[in-house]
Amino acid sequence: MVLVFVDHESGQVDDLSLQALTYGRELAASTGESLDALVIGADGRDVAASLGEYGVTTAHLVTDARLTGWAPVAAARAAQAALEGSSAKVFLAIGSPRGNELAAHLGALTDLPVAADCMVISPGEPTAVTRARWGGSLVEEAVVHAPTTIATVVPHAFAAAAGGATASTVVELSPSFQDADLLVMASPAADDADAGSGRVSLADAKVIVSGGRGVGSAEGFSVLEELADLLGGTIGCSRVVTSNGWRPHSEQVGQTGTKVAPDLYIACGISGATQHIAGCRNAKTMIVINNDPEAAIMGYADYAVIGDLHKILPAIIEQTQKAKAG
Repeated sequence: MVLVFVDHESGQVDDLSLQALTYGRELAASTGESLDALVIGADGRDVAASLGEYGVTTAHLVTDARLTGWAPVAAARAAQAALEGSSAKVFLAIGSPRGNELAAHLGALTDLPVAADCMVISPGEPTAVTRARWGGSLVEEAVVHAPTTIATVVPHAFAAAAGGATASTVVELSPSFQDADLLVMASPAADDADAGSGRVSLADAKVIVSGGRGVGSAEGFSVLEELADLLGGTIGCSRVVTSNGWRPHSEQVGQTGTKVAPDLYIACGISGATQHIAGCRNAKTMIVINNDPEAAIMGYADYAVIGDLHKILPAIIEQTQKAKAG
């Protein structure tokens, strides 16, 4: 069996999880194993029932009245319960903050090793993995000696695709949660990066206007917000911006933030540290606006504008408004 964690928010499936599920289906087919899924929370019932179109044979649904938000330790306890008594070869999750957190706790509970940010997994004895390290600037080949390989896969390394449609069976699990398992729990509102903003989430955005130290202040992001709204996109930022308290961590793009793959990424006043590039390097087109022609991010730019972003962005907004007006 290959067991894949499928995340959701209030019954809305996480598209990144479907990438992991698609890769899990490939692993299951290559080894002749069944594909199972793990869904946590009573509001994930419809999600669990819909996974047959992705080739899931059995969807394990964990419900508990106390699970009103994301509880990482409880999620790991649920995964442990789903694995117990099975001959699972691989437990898989997407390499998102939640996926990596779940895998780490599951490894601690089961005393099994965890392989994070995998690009290739070859189940066997031992299991061979190819991992992205240092923000994707280094590729590591390793082996995992364990009866079950716990792994996360790099976001956007695989395209989500339905296939192998089956009649999925939903099996409800009731793990014995301890009070400590539920001590840390994030409410849905706290997890919703764009609650109330009317903007799409970073993970789903086709256009991201992202700012760094060069924006200068929290107030300086107003012009970035105007452009993002005009383009139907959302706001991103670098780590230094969140460290300064200008924007929330939920908007951070990078190795310790969200990894994105928009059609268009507009980087404003961002130097291009390795950790940030790890989060945005999968953008189809990158426009860089920076007053430093030697900034590291220039090496990743499809188009670059050298100058003061506070003069350049208003000009872009003006021309975009004219173009949209016809």
